[in-house]
Amino acid sequence: MIQSINPATNELLKTFPALTPEQLELRLSLAADAARTYPQLRLDQRMFWMRRLAMLLESDTDELAATMTAEMGKTLTAAREEIAKCITACRFYAENAASLLAPEHVATQHAESYVRYDPLGVILAIMPWNFPLWQVFRFLAPALMAGNVALLKHAPSVPQCALAIETLVRRAGFPRGSFQTLLIETEQVEAVIADPRIAAITLTGSEVAGRAVAAQAGWFLKKTVLELGGSDPFLVMRSADIITAVDTAVRARCQNNGQSCIAAKRFILHDSIYEPFTRRFTAAMAAQRVGDPTQPTTQLGPLAAPRFLETLLTQIEACKAAGGTVLTGGERLHLPEPLASGNFVQPTVIAGVPPTADIVKQETFGPLALLFKVSSIEEAITLANDTPYGLGASVWTNDLTEQQRFVSDLQCGAVFVNALVASDPRLPFGGIKKSGYGRELAAAGMKEFMNAKTVIVAERPGTLRPQPTLFED
Repeated sequence: MIQSINPATNELLKTFPALTPEQLELRLSLAADAARTYPQLRLDQRMFWMRRLAMLLESDTDELAATMTAEMGKTLTAAREEIAKCITACRFYAENAASLLAPEHVATQHAESYVRYDPLGVILAIMPWNFPLWQVFRFLAPALMAGNVALLKHAPSVPQCALAIETLVRRAGFPRGSFQTLLIETEQVEAVIADPRIAAITLTGSEVAGRAVAAQAGWFLKKTVLELGGSDPFLVMRSADIITAVDTAVRARCQNNGQSCIAAKRFILHDSIYEPFTRRFTAAMAAQRVGDPTQPTTQLGPLAAPRFLETLLTQIEACKAAGGTVLTGGERLHLPEPLASGNFVQPTVIAGVPPTADIVKQETFGPLALLFKVSSIEEAITLANDTPYGLGASVWTNDLTEQQRFVSDLQCGAVFVNALVASDPRLPFGGIKKSGYGRELAAAGMKEFMNAKTVIVAERPGTLRPQPTLFED
């Protein structure tokens, strides 16, 4: 049984039965049939449907935002911003698909040489709960525009979001079977991965989930793209604009209730600005308004499930045990009814945890910020890279030489200079090390699930071949 539970109250909203083997087989068959016919449709027809999908997202924003807030606990403001980002992705791929999918011509000795990009077929997307729409749409939009067919296995805590996405795609006009939601239990996923009708798998989630899916897919020689955890550094040097850096740092740590793989988690500060930054940042974190995510004044809602709250509280205790000092927060937050049973936690800032402590190597999912002091750019880069993850980094410096050093030496998939780390449909998104492999978004993400087919034409049709010389006897 798949349950939708409101994390602000822990009230059961709705239950859904998992698909039976017969129902699952029907959906796999529909997807396989669609994979044979859907790629043959004209690109401009897919572009039209994708634009309609963007329009439906716009018209249904309030309803979709309310569903996300109810199932996952993000604020309504954050939910609306997430939908706006999905709209941007749909329009980007609708407007740019023709150029992104155009054959790439290469000069060789042959009459014609080029690379064309063909869809792989049925792609299984295993998606997380923290961005219930965006995580799906950043895969969905490029996959459907490329001519692939998609099956969504969403997180079990957001079934209403998953079903809403399927409904939107069908309402936009995309053919039956081109995109389907699979309400299945975790133990059913392995059989779907093994099914010969599945061409490839994309997963956004935990390191544990990534290992399991990559191992299964590897056994069946199926391509995977993995976007996993992060422990992103937020580095501030002496030349930085401290006021802007602090304002951004609070947003970077608290976005999505602190539950984002690209949220800043380790704040690495040059000793010359450590005290003023820490003072301002701690005060700003303590001032965050935590409460009912449906209220417009709320800045932080609940964590998405009781187990996530318990994990974060355990990590806070580990920080203290390692020698860290709590500057603000550090406790579960008890609110009055009807939120008394909700998964709320105080925004927390901890300083003085030794960089070698085990807790520093972990990903923290929630509004917990760890502060570190360094005395040089070399020390800052070493500490930033001393993590098993490598997703993104935000660096704050107005020194051009320092900017160039950070860009070249930081081990991650993206470096944002004097800016918040964020994904953008126009740019590739992904990480290295235990943050995963492969890319989403932009041309790179679109082509992850396409066959780069080399085509050689030795001579053009109609070219006269040299004729052999004829000799008469």
